[in-house]
Parts: sequence; C-alpha cells; structure tokens
Amino acid sequence: MQREFSRLLSPIAIPLIGIALRWVLGYRIEGLRDFRREYRRICLEQDGPVMICANHLTMIDSFVIAWALGSPWWYFRHFRTLPWNIPERSIFAATPYMRLLVYALKCLPVERGGSRTEVTGVLAQLTHAISNCEVALIFPEAGRSRTGRVDPDTAASGVGRIYRGVPNCRVVCVYLRGDHQDDYSDMPVRGERFRGAISIAELKTDYRGLRASRDIARQIARRLAEMEQEYFDDRE
Repeated sequence: MQREFSRLLSPIAIPLIGIALRWVLGYRIEGLRDFRREYRRICLEQDGPVMICANHLTMIDSFVIAWALGSPWWYFRHFRTLPWNIPERSIFAATPYMRLLVYALKCLPVERGGSRTEVTGVLAQLTHAISNCEVALIFPEAGRSRTGRVDPDTAASGVGRIYRGVPNCRVVCVYLRGDHQDDYSDMPVRGERFRGAISIAELKTDYRGLRASRDIARQIARRLAEMEQEYFDDRE
C-alpha cells in the first residue's frame, strides 16, 4: 500500500526534491550522466534484488544519492529503482505532516537505539521490499560517521542480515562526498559539488549466523573505505 501511495504522488514529490537540491540549494554532481548511466546499466542488466550501500555524512544523504542515481523520468518509468530508506524517526517523522511526507517517499522510519523488536520489524520490511525486486538504500555504519571517514569496524550487522535474507541480492556500493565535507554535518554547504563512484561489491563469507552478518557488513564497509581512499587520491 505504501509503495502504491508513493507511486501516486511521485510525479509531484520527485521533481520537487530535484528542484530543491539543484536550484534552491545549488548542489551539483560531477559526472552526473556517467553516474546515472552506470546505475541504469546495473538495474537493467538483470531484474534481481538490489541493495545500495553508501557512506553517510549528512542528514540528507539519501535524497542526494537518489537524485544522483536517477532522473525523475527514469524513476517514473522504473519506479522500483527509487530506493527505499530508513531515516531517523525523531528527525524526519516527528510530526504528522512529516510522517506523511516520508511515507510518500518510500521511507521506513526507525528510532536509532530503539527497541530490538522495532528495529527487527523495520529490517524485515526492508528485506521483504528487496526480495520483491525493489531497491533499498542502507548506510552500513547505521549513522553519520563522526570521524568524517568510513570505519569498517563500526559497520552494523543489520545490512549483513538483509543481504543474507535475500537470495541473489546484488550490493551496489555508492561513495558520494562534497568538496567541502571534511567532517560530518547536518547539511552540505549551499552550492556544494559532489564527487563519487559506484561499483558492485563481491561478497563471500565462511561464517554462519550473526558472525556471517557482521562479516558481510564489514566487507561492504571496507569496500566503501577503499572507494573513499580512491576519492582522496583523485583529489590529490
């Protein structure tokens, strides 16, 4: 029901977000066409489940990443590729109006540090969505990096649980960072220019149970850390 409600409102919501990011806040994505072309290739290559894993520095990263990956026209035609995400409830769903807005944007709000039952329920919803060939966006570190860098040791097991719960799931690592983002912040600066990369993660573990989930989560975070190093090497 949420998916169809979101689809109904998408002709209004998706362009408005794009306008706000590009023309109100003045953001730009370097190599935007290449970024979107690669995401289209990944999505059209096969119809299987896809999970996007990304670095996390600001409160609006999920919006910026979705904007970087696809145009409104692309999302209208391939609505399943508009990523689901799990924002912080106290920030993005604090009022009835905000709850309606995030509901329409394929969000499943969760309270960070909330009860295990609630978190498990949200992860189960996300797993169900991915299993039905929807795309989801997850931050492996489960929060904004307090050092400004990806730390594989802080990767939460939840992303590994989802991966293991969805057969043939492909993990797409996205690294995106603004030129002025030296540390974490609430918002990127106005007029920010973002650069980044996108790649498929090759994952394998010999563990089982919780150890397997943690191992997969660290592998994903390590791949993001490698992409981060490549980002800084390119800037130098």
